[in-house]
Amino acid sequence: MASTAAGAKKPAIPLPLQMLIGLVLGLVLAFLWPKAGAALQPIGTAFIEAIKMVVIPLVFSAVTLGVYKMGADMRQLGRVAVVSFVWFYLATFLLIVIGLALDGLFHPGAGANLVPTGKIPPNLAIGVDWVKYLLDLIPSNIVAVMAAQKILPTLVFAVLFGMALAGIGEAARPAIAVMEAVLAAMFRLTQWIIATAPLAIFGIMAWLFATQGTATIFALAKLIGLMYLGLAIVVALFCVMMVLMGEPPIGTIRKVLEPVLLGFTTRSSEVTLPIHMEKLRQMGVPDKIVSVVLPLGYSFNLDGTILYLSLAVTFLAEAYNLHLTWSALATILVTTMIASKGVANIPSGGLVALATILTAIGLPVEAIALIAGVDAFMDMGRTATNVFGNTVAVMLVQKLGGKDLASDAVAVPAE
Repeated sequence: MASTAAGAKKPAIPLPLQMLIGLVLGLVLAFLWPKAGAALQPIGTAFIEAIKMVVIPLVFSAVTLGVYKMGADMRQLGRVAVVSFVWFYLATFLLIVIGLALDGLFHPGAGANLVPTGKIPPNLAIGVDWVKYLLDLIPSNIVAVMAAQKILPTLVFAVLFGMALAGIGEAARPAIAVMEAVLAAMFRLTQWIIATAPLAIFGIMAWLFATQGTATIFALAKLIGLMYLGLAIVVALFCVMMVLMGEPPIGTIRKVLEPVLLGFTTRSSEVTLPIHMEKLRQMGVPDKIVSVVLPLGYSFNLDGTILYLSLAVTFLAEAYNLHLTWSALATILVTTMIASKGVANIPSGGLVALATILTAIGLPVEAIALIAGVDAFMDMGRTATNVFGNTVAVMLVQKLGGKDLASDAVAVPAE
């Protein structure tokens, strides 16, 4: 499916460059006229809500179609899912180790005399209720689940629905035609919304820096700097992986720059999902893989968030003068691996995971307030890394789990 209408002209300034210009102008406005910047929040909010408007129908139609197309060969679907989850857990383990190693080298929390810089959300859970978590994956009312913007139950229903359609043969064709039309319409709608991204980014950055201030940034600059150093290491490792897979890292980064920048400024992986799916399709990744792996990755493969969790926990432990023994480090590693996969369908999931890990090593949940004031600035980098990490995950699954799908890949012309 072509991503643009026939005869559409390319913009004089590429969209990623427009987004960067919006980012810079937003920062300038925040520092020169902070009151004006603080008033621009509705611009970003409107953009984020517009993107969320298409996420559920896009995920439902894309996953249903992807599973339906693989339905004739359930082993193929199983192989893609197995490769995906094996990589998700290997990446999680690697990123936790990187975070613990960075803390061991730099000790950003040692000697820190910090005071709370933010607020903890009321009624924040300090653990994962696994029974409730698993039961919530089964949507008793799929319409209500979709209306509540719950990705994981929608994903489960879409997988089962796609398998059911694949099992009824010719009778499924009318439903599949509707799904294909819905998916095409969602991609077209996404293009219209993304065209306003530079203006939205301008408003978001102006509001963020005008309202957050710089005092707490300087107070916790060591932790922020260390996290971005860790993210740079992670991105470098992903680039090495792409080279080993025979993919050009610079070219790939250029192709997915729009969703990466969008994730950086909006601090929401969910917002980037529609444009990310379209970019991967334009790169020639088969729909079957994009439709299944990417939604799974956005729920279970949050690489930047994993690194942040390991750094935040060790930082807070040192700030509280808790000596991290090997058993404590092992507890952090195991708890992070488990908790990070159990919060994908929970509000404030990242904070719930952080609270779970803090509780496991004997620290008060109130410690979260020490870094909550600068969480937004760390969230920007970790969300952008989540997006890039899922690009690598899709490419890896294509290489290892979808070799026989290569003939299905049809490059979609870029805008």
